[in-house]
Amino acid sequence: MSRISPLAYIHPDARLGENIVVEPFAVIHDNVIIGNDCYVASHAVIHAGARIGNNCRIFTGAVVSSIPQDLKFQNEDSTVEIGDNVTIREYATINRGTVHSHKTVIGNNCLIMSYAHVAHDCQLGKNVILVNTVNLAGHVVIDDFAVIGGTCAVHQFCKIGKHVMVAGGCIVRKDIPPYVLAGRDPLSYVGINTTGLRRRGFKPEQIADIQEVYRLIFLSDMSIRIALEAVERLSDNQYKDEITAFIRTSDRGILKGYRFSDNDH
Repeated sequence: MSRISPLAYIHPDARLGENIVVEPFAVIHDNVIIGNDCYVASHAVIHAGARIGNNCRIFTGAVVSSIPQDLKFQNEDSTVEIGDNVTIREYATINRGTVHSHKTVIGNNCLIMSYAHVAHDCQLGKNVILVNTVNLAGHVVIDDFAVIGGTCAVHQFCKIGKHVMVAGGCIVRKDIPPYVLAGRDPLSYVGINTTGLRRRGFKPEQIADIQEVYRLIFLSDMSIRIALEAVERLSDNQYKDEITAFIRTSDRGILKGYRFSDNDH
């Protein structure tokens, strides 16, 4: 049974599923679709174009599907598409798409923490976590199970591969291939996301295959081009094709490797 406060504003053309909780002073505009078993807290605002799945929680002050902060936007029809089991914490903001793709997408099981911003035309996969005050510029693509640490800023059109972990406070200006642990200033490769991979059930031999690929790419003295050719010659490595394809199709180029200096401990 739904529990919708009479003090909330819900446009008569909004479509709400079953077992919905809407607290006082929440605002839900027209052209909104919300699935079953969702929670909308007080003072959350859901604008036209929102498509929200089942079992989502939207907390106080969050703003979903507001128009893009893009001067080229001409009020074209566009959406924010949010999957199932997504949590959007306090004062996070998610803008809808522009004519570029007409949609911003948040996949299933994502967690968007407080004050994070997802700009127009971003595409987030499943199980992505944006920690507090992460800022994504427009057209950013983040693949499944990536974690972006608190206060990170991601440049427009960047791509972040699956199972990536970015340390807090970083500025992401280049693409980050899958399975990588990225940190330092300027942003650099600092290893693979071994802890995250183990938590998600990766076996030691799978982790070893990933490490083998990135040793050639980031820890050898070869150029990226030569390193990729060496990776492609590896036998029986189940991750080489996925990783080399990501790097070869990168438009912005990938982050650099890191070399320890005598001052590092």
